[in-house]
Amino acid sequence: MDRAVFIAMSGAKQALTAQGMNSNNLANVNTTGFRADLARVRDMQVQGEGMATRFYGVAENNGIAVTPGDIQHTGNELDVAVEGDGFLAVIGPDGQEALTRAGNLRVNSVGQLINGSGFQVMGNGGPISLPPFEKIEIATDGTISVLGQGQDATTLAAVDRLKLVKPEPGSLVKNEYGLLTTAGGAEYVPDASVKVVAGSLESSNVSAIGSMTTMIDLARKYEAHVKLMKTMEEIDSSSAKLLSLS
Repeated sequence: MDRAVFIAMSGAKQALTAQGMNSNNLANVNTTGFRADLARVRDMQVQGEGMATRFYGVAENNGIAVTPGDIQHTGNELDVAVEGDGFLAVIGPDGQEALTRAGNLRVNSVGQLINGSGFQVMGNGGPISLPPFEKIEIATDGTISVLGQGQDATTLAAVDRLKLVKPEPGSLVKNEYGLLTTAGGAEYVPDASVKVVAGSLESSNVSAIGSMTTMIDLARKYEAHVKLMKTMEEIDSSSAKLLSLS
């Protein structure tokens, strides 16, 4: 009896965990450059004396989906979409370098180049700071050129270059800030093969239809596990009544 209840309880708990990951993906279906989290369930043996026959499922993060999102033209000179498997390097809230595909860039009040989440964008020698400018251009290799205020329209000058890197996709994990880092904490080295598309943004790679289908499937699984626990409770009550009559 307890084995069936334990299996049902474990299944319900892990269905809720997987539902949380799926709900987060669905909530970010319109987030620029978002990479969907992948969930998996693996068997774990219950620890303790006399429990060698008890196993339970553990829903856990299984990395991120590496499929690129659609590139959408915006016409904004500060927007960039990373092509292929590359990433933009930024500084996270913890002061550590991390990676993102969100290229919705802007310049804050002190001239720092940041993305839509407020993370400072890295360049060749550190976080990028720009002088006052009238015009800005970002080349396909990430080179940033500006026309300074009051300067001749033909004097665009290169001031820095976006730090574009290309780590192994399988080594990436998502941290608590939604940024990507390498599992081993390796240093991010610029890769000249990574290109960007100026005036464009990459959409989220979350499939809204797929996530909705998964949400319904997980809800039904949770309901089935709860019903099984209820059935086991009823069987237990019936058994107790029969024993009391004897």
